[in-house]
Amino acid sequence: MNHLLRYAFWIAILALLEDGGLSRAAARGSSGVRVYAKVDAETTIYPGDDFVYSIVIEGGAKPTKIDLSPILQFNPRRAGGGTSMQMMVGDRTTVSYSENYAITASKAGKMNLPSVTVEIGGETYKTNPVEVTVSQPGTTDRMQVELSLSEKQCYVGQPLVMTVRWIISVRWDGAAFDVPVFKSDDFDIEDVSDPAAAQAAQQIAIHSVPVTITSDRRLIKGMEAQVISFSKVLIPRRAGHIRLDPVTVSTNMAVGTARTGDFFNPYQIKYSRVSVQSEPAELEVLPLPEAGKPPQFYGLVGRYTISASAGPTQVNVGDPITLTIRIGGSPYLKPVEWPDLTQVPGLAGNFKIPTEKASPVIEKGEKVFTQTIRANNERVSQVPAIPLVYFDPQKGEYVAARTDPIKLEVAPTRVLTNADVEGTASAPVNREVEAVRKGISANYYGPEVLTNQSFSLLSAILHPGYGALWSIPLIGLILSSVARFVGRSSPQSVARKRRRQAAAVAVRQLKKIAKQSKTGRLHLAHDARHPSPISRAGGRHGHSHASGAFGSVPEQLPSAMKAYVADRFDRVAGSLTADDCHQIIAESVGDARTATKYRELIMACEQARYAPLDAHIGADQDAKPMEMIHHMIDLVTGSKPTRSAPPNAQIGPDQVAKAMEMIRLIEKQAGK
Repeated sequence: MNHLLRYAFWIAILALLEDGGLSRAAARGSSGVRVYAKVDAETTIYPGDDFVYSIVIEGGAKPTKIDLSPILQFNPRRAGGGTSMQMMVGDRTTVSYSENYAITASKAGKMNLPSVTVEIGGETYKTNPVEVTVSQPGTTDRMQVELSLSEKQCYVGQPLVMTVRWIISVRWDGAAFDVPVFKSDDFDIEDVSDPAAAQAAQQIAIHSVPVTITSDRRLIKGMEAQVISFSKVLIPRRAGHIRLDPVTVSTNMAVGTARTGDFFNPYQIKYSRVSVQSEPAELEVLPLPEAGKPPQFYGLVGRYTISASAGPTQVNVGDPITLTIRIGGSPYLKPVEWPDLTQVPGLAGNFKIPTEKASPVIEKGEKVFTQTIRANNERVSQVPAIPLVYFDPQKGEYVAARTDPIKLEVAPTRVLTNADVEGTASAPVNREVEAVRKGISANYYGPEVLTNQSFSLLSAILHPGYGALWSIPLIGLILSSVARFVGRSSPQSVARKRRRQAAAVAVRQLKKIAKQSKTGRLHLAHDARHPSPISRAGGRHGHSHASGAFGSVPEQLPSAMKAYVADRFDRVAGSLTADDCHQIIAESVGDARTATKYRELIMACEQARYAPLDAHIGADQDAKPMEMIHHMIDLVTGSKPTRSAPPNAQIGPDQVAKAMEMIRLIEKQAGK
């Protein structure tokens, strides 16, 4: 119906814009209101096609009533909601409204749609009649339509199955079905209650009747063909001879190919509109006989089966029993009604039957009814047979099918008194009596029935429920701690931590050395102002005092510098030489100048250590490694090299700044 909605929209637009092409028979009131009818004629209409019939009101309000009785024979259906529009005609605004209906074309020829009456604001208007031409499509032997009935003769009210099969062996597009029986008043039309319908591939509507179609491919007369079919249940309303008119199918059938001139799609399939018709079907409908009609007969015609089951079958008086009744045997189960259990002898008198009933369901081709009944005395021995009366068309007589009786064992139930309920009759109450007599008197006596519900920590720990509550978080904590420890103690984690902390460790060591150098200078300055007798004598002990202050610097400086290179570049400090440090820094950092300075400083320290007379190691040499390390850090972090000395160094601002700058440079280059 989507294409009909689009048609309806464009028809409304064209109808509102078009003036001269419409019939002059359209009604026009004194107030300037114009009402007319129009049919979409953009494409050729074939039998089975739907077209849009529109009623247009110009210059008036929305219609209060539209009398469609003159065209009801064509089965008009609403095609979307009404369409309203405003138009400027000269200096005047005109409001127009369109009401759209879908109509299915029947056989080829002329369809004359008479005038309809429209009421607007208390005034009555009539539309113009519309003539629709339905074209006859071509015919072909590449497809055929079959119409068949499950019975050639039936009775009034007897369901029979109509099946339509469309067989086509070529490519097709846009099929339209015309099934005249769907527009007939001779039948009630219902769905087939058959599990095979679940295999349907598509739901469509033909003349507003929902249809479930199935599609498969078969080999017919040596040719592979597509078979599209659907079935419906027809129930005759009247007796006599009824002719079912042929079913028509029209479609666009592929008849060849044509060149398109497109490089990517050089050929295009050509289609031609064709149609085929089935043979008509004849049906003889007989009236139901009045002789021998049972009072329980309510209109079932056909062949039906009935069965019943109940459970439980061993009960006490008043216990619920679920009674299940299944009725099947016919492809059409909709007219099957609830069995009237109150009219079954032996059932209404011996059982309590509620008036409430559950809705029946369809299961495996049977209609299932479920009801709860209760035996009202212990003499009940069975659920009696339940009858189903129907007319059997094969026998030509009324038949009463019955279920098999269901055996029951019903035990008597003692009637309880108030004393039984309360449990206060004569006998003393103790635990044994309480276990046997189950009265509410068990609530009357106190201490021995109390339960100790005090909280115990040990019981809570040992209880499985509490154990799960406290053990799950504990286990999670343990697992996370183990994972964290394993992660931190792995060789890769240790190596990453060593590289990450290399610069900080080196700077701390150099500051410590700088502090020692500062202490040494203070001692030398004091000795210069207050020379001791030994120093004034220029003895060897004076020289030894100076070297005691600085004697550890030549040894600690190269060790700290080598340790930094080893930690930062995953080496062993004890095996490194000055040349090794030069090579590692040059290769890893790519700064040959810094590497050379680093090597020269280490060699100067080692020279002072092993040849102290020729070496001059003091605060300046102590600050240079710090300058290199901070220079490497500066390159790693991207910060601007600083020229200020650390506040705690006090070895000399320039020397400390240079050391920090060199370390930052190496760090930045190594981070790349």
